[in-house]
Amino acid sequence: MISVQDQPVAGSSPERQRSLHKILGGGILADVILWRRKNVTIGILLGALASWLVFVVVGYTLLSLVSNVLLLLISILFLWAKAAEILNRPPPPMPEMHLSEEMIYEAAVLFRFHVNKVLSAFNDIVQGKDPKLFYTVALCLWLISMVGGSTDMLTLGYTSIAIILTVPALYEKYEDGLDRCVKLAHMEMKMYEAGYTECLSKCLIKAKKWVLEKIKLLTDV
Repeated sequence: MISVQDQPVAGSSPERQRSLHKILGGGILADVILWRRKNVTIGILLGALASWLVFVVVGYTLLSLVSNVLLLLISILFLWAKAAEILNRPPPPMPEMHLSEEMIYEAAVLFRFHVNKVLSAFNDIVQGKDPKLFYTVALCLWLISMVGGSTDMLTLGYTSIAIILTVPALYEKYEDGLDRCVKLAHMEMKMYEAGYTECLSKCLIKAKKWVLEKIKLLTDV
């Protein structure tokens, strides 16, 4: 089994750093999102960018791209192996490709964990147990629908991957400063809200007095 250890990040306290890591699942996926496995994260970003360029900019289809790549690969390996046999050279250095039981088990556990979270949230929504979650999910789906109507699936997918692999890592790195800014903004909003509420209350009181005075004048007449 692959053991994942939390690594401290500069500019962030250990408790809060662990908290963000646990919020994201605390496993390999969280390590990739938070750039603790930089090679994997950079590879995903470059792969997503290359896919977007190939499918959107160049205009390849998935079937044609896979077929051409596999044709080129097996042709090179076949010719290499035949040439090595004729020239009495070693064959192409191909690693033994197989999936171990540990890899399958870890992938299954990770998949099961996230699917169960989604199903649990779905049950809470359809049974009316969590109205806040319902409004949040409805808002997210509406935003996705609006964004999806103005762009294609591949562009949306690449943009989503780029956001997922950059925003959490930047937040973790500058967490303390961002939290201070959010708290200051929240305090200012509370101050403005209190001022607006007080002003509205005064206006309502004045309006009420004016209405009562008018009613009294009409009654006296």
